[in-house]
Amino acid sequence: MNNKQFALLVVGILCVCSIAFASVFQDKPMRKLSNGTYVVNTTTLAPNVKGFRGATPLEVHIKNNKIMKVVALPNQETPNYFAKVKGLLLPKFAGKSTSKPIQVDGITGATFSSKAVKDNVSAAVRYYKANK
Repeated sequence: MNNKQFALLVVGILCVCSIAFASVFQDKPMRKLSNGTYVVNTTTLAPNVKGFRGATPLEVHIKNNKIMKVVALPNQETPNYFAKVKGLLLPKFAGKSTSKPIQVDGITGATFSSKAVKDNVSAAVRYYKANK
């Protein structure tokens, strides 16, 4: 085996290992950051929660039993309506306690997306409480 073949073999092995490593950790819905914040990803946790045009996965950041922020992940929702959800609905979750039911009003005109976001946040909080 010459140097070029050896280099290609090493690159191939590294690619396979990195893909395997990523797939193992991608399926875990929750991770803990060094600052103590738990980040719950609803992509695999709540795949059946649908907005107007499909799944609306989120990352819900929780620290000391309070939601710090909610971040929308890529989705197929109508961009103009989902921009309202991101700008007006997601910030409403910040500071909410995980110890009681979370009540926030949805966004007019983005009813399906709003409901999906609220359902995803609820799923994330349930998972956090059961697995922290």
